[in-house]
Amino acid sequence: MEYKNLQIDREEKIAIVTINRPQKLNALNRETIQELHQVFSVLESDNTIKVILLTGSGTKAFVAGADISEFADFNIAQGADLAKKGQTLLFDFIANLSTPVIAAVNGFALGGGLELAMACHFRVASDNAKMGLPEVSLGVIPGYGGTQRLPQLIGKGKAMELILTANMLTANEAKDCGLVNHVVPQEELLALCKKLATKISRNSSAAISSAIKAINANFDFDKNGFEVEIKQFGSCFGTKDFTEGTTAFLEKRKPNFK
Repeated sequence: MEYKNLQIDREEKIAIVTINRPQKLNALNRETIQELHQVFSVLESDNTIKVILLTGSGTKAFVAGADISEFADFNIAQGADLAKKGQTLLFDFIANLSTPVIAAVNGFALGGGLELAMACHFRVASDNAKMGLPEVSLGVIPGYGGTQRLPQLIGKGKAMELILTANMLTANEAKDCGLVNHVVPQEELLALCKKLATKISRNSSAAISSAIKAINANFDFDKNGFEVEIKQFGSCFGTKDFTEGTTAFLEKRKPNFK
């Protein structure tokens, strides 16, 4: 399937999704959000894909923000609908995928771009990356989950400061506060992400899916994370991966997960 604003590459068990709007610094418009939903849906249902990498084209931006021209004239109801549809269609959708998604932040990740990176399961940044939620400087607030995920990742006080000042963090500042896991030179970014993805791909997909559900439950006030962990732990015992993993351990060999 062809996508107007995306490039999809596959390397063994890894899919690389590149947002390809360099003339707009990969800004998110409604069409791109829809395409991202479609491609993540396809990859989620593909049992041969074990990890997804998400990045932006070029060397300047992961995603520089949302396409403001699309909603500059919206009213209250339209604004609320924009946020609700975006969260449901893409941001919450990615966060709850059973296939791990790594954000390779290769430049500016601002506004909706940072919200997209935060929806991924974890983040790796190039040393030229800059991150922030500048929405209050436009008379609005983050609407794609930014006011919720940023405090979860870096703490309430630091998130409050970043959102209210509209300041940007450098890549190393983002690493220091836990927003990204690693910082590397840009030319090494995808190589590190692929290395991490390859290591993940060797583990049990069934167990990884259960781990994602259990971890996410800790941040859902409608759920008891400990109870979800118990349920997911138990469900692992009914999988072929559990049989293979424990058998391989007892036989002193590496497991061969399908």
